[in-house]
Amino acid sequence: MTPTPTVPSTTVPPPPAARRPRRRPFAAVALLAAVALTAACSNSSDSSGGSGDGGNQTLSGDCARFQPYAGHGGTTVTVFASILSPESDNLEKSWADFSRCTGIRISYEGSNDFESQLPVRVSGGNAPDFAIVPQPGLLAQMVKSGKVVKPPQQTVANQEKWSPVWKTYGSVNGTFYAAPMSANMKSLVWYSPKAFKQAGYDVPKTWADLMALSDRIAKAGGAKPWCGGIASGTATGWPATDWLEEVVLGSFGGEVYDQWVSHKVKFSDPKIAAAMKTVADWMQNPAWVNGGYGDVKSIATTTFQDAGAPILTGKCLMLQQASFYKAQWPKDTKIGPEGDIFAFHLPAVDPSVPNPVEGGGEFLTAFASRPEVQAVQNYLSSADWASSRVKTATGWVSANQGVDKSLYTDPIDRISADALTDPAATFRFDGSDLMPAAVGAGQEWKSLTAWFAEGQSIQKTAADIDAAWPQ
Repeated sequence: MTPTPTVPSTTVPPPPAARRPRRRPFAAVALLAAVALTAACSNSSDSSGGSGDGGNQTLSGDCARFQPYAGHGGTTVTVFASILSPESDNLEKSWADFSRCTGIRISYEGSNDFESQLPVRVSGGNAPDFAIVPQPGLLAQMVKSGKVVKPPQQTVANQEKWSPVWKTYGSVNGTFYAAPMSANMKSLVWYSPKAFKQAGYDVPKTWADLMALSDRIAKAGGAKPWCGGIASGTATGWPATDWLEEVVLGSFGGEVYDQWVSHKVKFSDPKIAAAMKTVADWMQNPAWVNGGYGDVKSIATTTFQDAGAPILTGKCLMLQQASFYKAQWPKDTKIGPEGDIFAFHLPAVDPSVPNPVEGGGEFLTAFASRPEVQAVQNYLSSADWASSRVKTATGWVSANQGVDKSLYTDPIDRISADALTDPAATFRFDGSDLMPAAVGAGQEWKSLTAWFAEGQSIQKTAADIDAAWPQ
């Protein structure tokens, strides 16, 4: 599960029934509606900009690159999502040139209650032209409503720049509906390069090396090798689901992971029980956790936002968290391979699993098929738009293989992009976000929290989760 995005020291718990696989932290504010620029494109006497009648719109100069989307000047397309300011400010910058040149006004609205409000709007006949949906489960719910419009041919063709598995996450019952837009990288370990260098530790390349390093740090005394926190308001427990998902994927590969997510392989299956034992040996080892906060049980009461803070004070050395955790470090923290904080790719438990990567993402879902809507859909699913989005700010990553990786100036973004676009990677979407809400955002959170907070057995934890699965 990806949490409700936050800025440091701000927790915004999701509605209990909502799936919240968000991408990057942002400040929680009220609804935002912004107007994209619609000035006419310069250097073109034929460009209609925001006032033309469509038809024969010809773009020139810098605007010529948007010619495939021209002919719809003076129209408006609405977009609804969970992305709020300041993140949404950068989102709107990413399509500002498109809007200026084509004359298509993109009216954006963000909401804290996106997941609960979208179904209400759709069922009430007030659907936006587009919704940026961060959960395959919510996409399936919208498709079931009969209101989602299949994408145009060019949007479908744009999927050639993505690993094929992404198209499946934008599909329902084998039919493609929603183009992926962004991705986030879950499979990272945050650490202090300065502390590692001072202690003579190397970044581990294998799971065996990682476990050996953890044991070495513990025996050296002082700092604990790991810190962690799974508290997150009504979403408490979600980081523990990530730890289990990472181990299932890294131990058994994508096929078993897929069967587990669909409950063909149950939580009580020996494979999943073995994965839970691996997690317990790692994150429930009293000699290894929870540096700076307490014993194993303290993981259940430490917020995920605060979990990594002891790395900066030398009380623990590593934290497993996603790329979006970058926003939790203090603003003056130097992040890089020689800095105060950096991250490395969590290695596979079983070396035979090629480059396991767990992540999340967003999907562009259309509820209208007007020509201007399809023009925006084609652009926002293209590598050109993804490149523009990368340029607007750090902290945003695309798995679109058409994006020039030199555009990523932030080192964490570059690590994430390399992993997410690796054609040989074993990529899978966040498992709890693919499971039914009663399980992934319900009983699994509750049971894994009890596993840490109360020392509940693996057998009872697995049985309780299996029992919650819809019949």
